[in-house]
Amino acid sequence: MMRALDRKVMRDLWHLRGQVVAIGMVVAAGIAALIMSLSTLEALDETTAAYYERYRFGDVFAFLKRAPGSVEQRIADLPGVRTVETRVLRFATVDIEGFAEPVMAEIVSVPAGRQPMLNQLVVRSGRLPEAAAKDEVVLNEPFAEAHGLTVGDEVVVIINGKRRALRIVGTALSPEFVYALGPGALMADDKRFGILWMEHETLAAAYDLKGAFNSVSLDLERGANTSQVLQQLDRLLERYGSVGAIERKDQLSNWFVMNEMEQLRTMSMILPTIFLVVSAFLTNMVLGRLVATERGQIGLMKAFGYSRTEVALHYAKFVVGIVFVGSIIGIAAGTWLGLINTRMYTELFRFPMLLYRPSTSAMTIAIGVSLAAALIGSAGAVGRAAGLPPAQAMNPPAPAVFRRVRWSDTRAARWLDQGSRIIVRNIVRSPARSLLTMAGVAASIGLLILAIQWNDSLDYLAESYFFHAQHQDATIGLAEPQSDTIVRDFEHLPGVLAVEPMRIVGAKFSAGPVTHRGSVTGLRHDAWLQPIFDDASARVVPVPPGGLVLGTVLAEKLGVSAGDVVRIEVLEGRRPEVVLPVVGLIETYIAMPAFMDIGALNRLLKERPSTEYLNILIDRRDEAAFYAKLKELPLVSAVMLRRAAIDSFYDTLVENIMVFISLFSGLACALGFGVSYNSARIALSERGRELATLRVLGFSRGEISYILLAEVGLLIVVALPFGCLLGWGLSELMAATFETELFRIPLVIKPATYGLSIVIALAATVLSALVVRHRLDHLDLIEVLKTRE
Repeated sequence: MMRALDRKVMRDLWHLRGQVVAIGMVVAAGIAALIMSLSTLEALDETTAAYYERYRFGDVFAFLKRAPGSVEQRIADLPGVRTVETRVLRFATVDIEGFAEPVMAEIVSVPAGRQPMLNQLVVRSGRLPEAAAKDEVVLNEPFAEAHGLTVGDEVVVIINGKRRALRIVGTALSPEFVYALGPGALMADDKRFGILWMEHETLAAAYDLKGAFNSVSLDLERGANTSQVLQQLDRLLERYGSVGAIERKDQLSNWFVMNEMEQLRTMSMILPTIFLVVSAFLTNMVLGRLVATERGQIGLMKAFGYSRTEVALHYAKFVVGIVFVGSIIGIAAGTWLGLINTRMYTELFRFPMLLYRPSTSAMTIAIGVSLAAALIGSAGAVGRAAGLPPAQAMNPPAPAVFRRVRWSDTRAARWLDQGSRIIVRNIVRSPARSLLTMAGVAASIGLLILAIQWNDSLDYLAESYFFHAQHQDATIGLAEPQSDTIVRDFEHLPGVLAVEPMRIVGAKFSAGPVTHRGSVTGLRHDAWLQPIFDDASARVVPVPPGGLVLGTVLAEKLGVSAGDVVRIEVLEGRRPEVVLPVVGLIETYIAMPAFMDIGALNRLLKERPSTEYLNILIDRRDEAAFYAKLKELPLVSAVMLRRAAIDSFYDTLVENIMVFISLFSGLACALGFGVSYNSARIALSERGRELATLRVLGFSRGEISYILLAEVGLLIVVALPFGCLLGWGLSELMAATFETELFRIPLVIKPATYGLSIVIALAATVLSALVVRHRLDHLDLIEVLKTRE
């Protein structure tokens, strides 16, 4: 008996194959989005974990001025410490032939001829430096590729004020520098910042650190108390100029990787939900219509002895069939998209390996959630089918009760022709279906706006951060704080138009039980090259003579507002502790800044007027001469060029954003097509006899097409503003969920984005209308008129 019902399910699916495929596309979009996100997350998790474990990425990192080698054993004796790796780190200028701008590099020492115990290198070509040769260097692979450097080439590096020609003996990657950021940089720039590895004794001797170290990495025992290790390490290294130890989660490169994965996890929760909700109501619409047209068959099934449960299961299998179609498409698309997405992240982070395989758990979750959503959405229709008594089901349904509505007597109604009045009456008499159609189209437009508006938001962020808040051409970092007389020295360099000093010191903020590790930036009271800028109000805030100006995100984390006080522990120099008032708050899209007057900051540090960074305005005509002179200065440890930062920002984001926009635009178009096609097809199946009658009475094909399709078109037009509103809401939700301590995405949607989203959504619905119009043109009038009411 059940085999007969199974054959009927297959016939129903084939008979409604157009609608089944359309709904299946919506289901497939949700499944594909979920599988893509979860598979990418799983692959990145496994790849990152394997990379870190195989090449022994450290658990704790500490940076200091100088400590004797004997301290290493004292560190190793700390409870919970398994392995200690001491080394020398220094920033230096690299002079690349044919590249005019100064290039900065972080030089890291490695043992001669062997791998370090922690943070090991993935040698991509060549070998590691040997003890006998004092001029050998290994470059990180992205930096070497950006400049076309290979094994055997030479690079000139200014080491401690001396130009040294170093021979490249290898290229490598490292888990410590998955995302290599230069000092003060916002985005990775492989052309202007690189990682160099040199033999330990050679590098230590060059910087007068023989028998000493200024960086240490730790590997902890399983179950070790990380917080306790950090506290003990800080106490031990405090006298050696440590700025405070950090655990792996706060290490800069790892933080960027983990933050990107967290954002991907957020996206995997929000976007598939929209598709699954829409697929649920579409399934309910189609199944509801199927139950209505098969009342007689339901009555016969019950008359032949099928139970209520068997009838309900029969129509539930119809829903399973739709989900099955969507699952086949969604699994194939999601697996392919997941591989593309994972490869994109692998290229971004330069992982030396890729552990990607189609995630069976992701497929199971996606199919299970989709099936549950479809069954829940169709529960009402299935319940109606199972609950029909046989005698009632054998009779046609009672005719709908219609009544004259007030608008029929209005002047507006009299202006409409007969076809238009039919359209309005059908919409008014089926409000639930009309609202569901509008909701589906609105969801399609909302998703398009959500995808496309990223360009608007990132453009606004770049405009605010790089053009309104900054006016310097270059920011120069000095190896050590210098007397403010250094400003006059830089003013005499070729092409320099203006110089402003800036001081940045690491600090720990605390307010009650809440603490935050960050930095305090000291600015001159008349700073204009890089002033205190409020991104939300687009205004410059004066530098206060005393007290702090905090970013609102930092203030919210500490639970303070203007007028409150914050305790600050400076993490360098004499490490003073002081309580300062909060005199103002600013809204920023980047980082969690804290500003104060540079003179007040120097007094807090109990130092003479000093500076560590210089903001410089350059005459473009003398840029080459300025860069050439800059390469000769031994005091320079970092160079940040505003124009290069802008290029890096867009080069890094544009490719990824375009992939994101293309992907979700395609999914949104599938959603719009599925909704509009199913609405038109259900209307055609419900009113096929009515339309055929109109054709017999003399209405043309164009006129009956207008009656059917203009109804869907009118609902789409009415749905446009709601879709725009939904797009704004989804964008605000996504901006809020993507907020981190480093980035806040401003909510900006340009009118052109609304327009483009509407055009794309309309194109998808027009395509579905053409498909339905083709079926309408081939309507068999005699066959339709034979159908029973």
